[in-house]
Amino acid sequence: METRQRRTGVPRSPDRRAFLGQAGAAAAALWSGAASPARAAETGPTTGNQRRIESYQIRNQMAIDKMSIDVPDHLANGDEERYASKIGNYSKGLPHGARGEPYLDAYGQLITALSSGRPADFEQIPLGSDPSRRRRLVNPQAGLAFDLEGTDSHQLAIPPAPALSSAQQAAEAIELYWMALARDVPFTDYRSHPITQAAAAELSALSDFRGPKSAGGVTTATLFRGFTPGDLAGPYVSQFMLRPVPFGVEVFEQRTRTVLPGIDYMTRYADWLDIQNGYRPLQSDQLDPTPRFIRSSRDLAQYVHLDVLFQAYFNACLILLAPPGQGGVGAAFDPGNPYSGSATQDGFGTFGGPHIVAVLAEVSTRALKAVWYQKWYVHRRLRPEEFGGRVHNTVTGAAGYPLHDDISASAKSPDGALSRTFAATGSYLLPQAYPEGSPLHPSYGAGHATVAGACVTVLKAWFDESFVLPDPVVASPDGLSLAPYARPPLTVGGELNKLAANVATGRNFAGIHWRTDYSESMKLGEAVALSVLRDQRSTYNEDFEGFSLTKFDGTRVTV
Repeated sequence: METRQRRTGVPRSPDRRAFLGQAGAAAAALWSGAASPARAAETGPTTGNQRRIESYQIRNQMAIDKMSIDVPDHLANGDEERYASKIGNYSKGLPHGARGEPYLDAYGQLITALSSGRPADFEQIPLGSDPSRRRRLVNPQAGLAFDLEGTDSHQLAIPPAPALSSAQQAAEAIELYWMALARDVPFTDYRSHPITQAAAAELSALSDFRGPKSAGGVTTATLFRGFTPGDLAGPYVSQFMLRPVPFGVEVFEQRTRTVLPGIDYMTRYADWLDIQNGYRPLQSDQLDPTPRFIRSSRDLAQYVHLDVLFQAYFNACLILLAPPGQGGVGAAFDPGNPYSGSATQDGFGTFGGPHIVAVLAEVSTRALKAVWYQKWYVHRRLRPEEFGGRVHNTVTGAAGYPLHDDISASAKSPDGALSRTFAATGSYLLPQAYPEGSPLHPSYGAGHATVAGACVTVLKAWFDESFVLPDPVVASPDGLSLAPYARPPLTVGGELNKLAANVATGRNFAGIHWRTDYSESMKLGEAVALSVLRDQRSTYNEDFEGFSLTKFDGTRVTV
């Protein structure tokens, strides 16, 4: 059963004049006798006490609008109730038994803290490692924070994640095993490489794989790509991760400090169990001494290992804002920008460069609060590495977990991802790109993907999505140079969608998130950003009819 989503048809927020016109006289009456004497230096359409009244009216109307939004049903996939052992849910960092199943008293104390919300109860959650190497749970209380702008986190929802035993969960797992096997295949070699050809063949044959397809099947051209318009056009990596970035007076190449090929982690069972108990890894990243442009999924995974959460979108914004002579592309603003046709003014603190870069940070923090509520208080989905332990113990006969038959078929087939993984590593654990595996918070939704959805939505609102990016490029197979890319033309809207998918699926390539973590969290971030843009619209003095943009599902909206 799918979650009932946030109420549709919410009226577009009026501008400030409409807000004030709708407001009653109560606020004016409240302070009618409290006006201070006018100051000689004060100039403006409203001054002193009248400005205070208008500010109150705007804030009050926003609060009323939020009260009119239904609270959705927050439904999980039922695994937590279905399995008394909690094998279908996140438990990393808690103490575990030999099969990687959490101790139930510890899991119960986690639920107690989440249910009460009392800070003292979070301090009582038992962790599975000793303090000398302990990793701590990441910020569960963030899901309870309120915001004073945008829709409250509890009024937004994502549908239930695929269940542990479902064909969809098995398909998402097998895709992750193939992603691990293909980490060192250059994106430019996907069409002809034996590993990616085998991946496309197995994914096409699965019972319920929901990634992009062509003519009914997965191809090397659709493999590991995103679901949004623009994801299938052109090179795998967005132009905004390859082009030089104009950063004030500096222009820097986007060469990344990546890691050496062929090194994966957590493929030995003892290491895997230690990490599940919350121990810090004994190994560390093996850095490549040569900076490279992103040319493989290992590079992409390392980018999202160390990035600032809105870094990629900040870079994209700088590229879009700066004119060609200053290292950028000089992209056109959205036609709805009120200064696009002005003969006397430019935007700055409103509708200009400083405004847009600040909004990226604004929506990021709100997106994190929204997704942290989903992670900790609704879904508690297990991480792919935890599922990999269930796979290993099932296939080796150490346990009899209720996994879909596609898992055992992949382990038996010589061309299957699980069979190939065992041949390469000696286990059926999911090879991780990071020594520590995932962070210590549940998998669904994904923080990177939610921030991606929010920030890209803001950028699509601000800039003309149809603007064609000049001089597109693609990284060479060794990542040491960029080569021109010819066709098809790549647009701002398509490459922003691709940028969001690159960042979000970079975490999948690392082995720490699922496909639906990415796809559903992008939509959550989009909803967060639209609500913030809607609220901000009510505060402007300019004549503003709203920004128009294309949502991830292809529909057009104006906010």
